Amino acid sequence: MGNLTEKEKKAYEEYVKKKTPVHNLPLNMLKAFITGGIICMIGEFILNYCEKCGLDKNMSGSWNSVILVLISAVLTGLNLYPKIAKWGGAGALVPITGFANSVAAPAIEYKKEGQVMGIGCKIFTIAGPVILYGIFTSWLLGFIYWLAGKAGVLG
Repeated sequence: MGNLTEKEKKAYEEYVKKKTPVHNLPLNMLKAFITGGIICMIGEFILNYCEKCGLDKNMSGSWNSVILVLISAVLTGLNLYPKIAKWGGAGALVPITGFANSVAAPAIEYKKEGQVMGIGCKIFTIAGPVILYGIFTSWLLGFIYWLAGKAGVLG
């Protein structure tokens, strides 16, 4: 912006101010809390229902995960989950439903490019880094834990 006049600089600053979104942190936190809370309530309902049907805690937890992932994938396919995530922010993106959305969304978006070059190559464009760094971090922390055990630091 070296050769701009003061008038042009001021006009640019006004343009940037007009285009820059204003965030209300307390409101965004409340929306995330509500969204995440509703997802957790649905998960608890599924868990309790499975236990009432006679499943043990482990099997109920497995069914809970499967059903939440299925709901998320269906809502993504119907283009509803992105709207929920836009409103609820991290409240919708952090739980298992957000992870399912991050896998389903690229599959839907790139299906027109074919099974291999579209879905096969791009399905993990969003979730891939999460998986990679999650596995790497788990390995690293496990290695540190193992070293601490060998060194006698852990009881």
